[in-house]
Amino acid sequence: MNRTLALVMTAFLPMAALAADATAPENETLIRPAGESDLSEFLWTNRPIVVFADTPSDPRFEQQINMLAQGEEMLRDREVVVLTDTDPAARGSLRSKLRPRGFQLVLIGKDGGVKLRKPFPWSVRELSRSIDKFPLREQELRERRGIGAEK
Repeated sequence: MNRTLALVMTAFLPMAALAADATAPENETLIRPAGESDLSEFLWTNRPIVVFADTPSDPRFEQQINMLAQGEEMLRDREVVVLTDTDPAARGSLRSKLRPRGFQLVLIGKDGGVKLRKPFPWSVRELSRSIDKFPLREQELRERRGIGAEK
């Protein structure tokens, strides 16, 4: 009986692991359209960067998206998600709340507050430095160092 049970368990355990992997959320893309996103869905989990433009062909928008894509690793380390809105006619909820004029980059903290607004593209290095000065980010780094020292 025990051997049969062991055989059955070894046959089904790998299948259970595959099923668990299939239901696990895939890595979310760093840069995605804002659509009907609400800032409350990122509260205390991510730092949204919202990039607005009047058209996707705005050179400043293209430059900003390229810079963000190149610095993906640094942004993911800081739990950043990038939302884009290039359609003023759609009057999305983020556009209504943040009220951009033309191109604008808006950095939102994990607490939901606007931390930075820029009317021109900013490098990932500049954004990372700003984020690293947030009290919550400093706390995260202290906790990470504390966990690393215990191991």
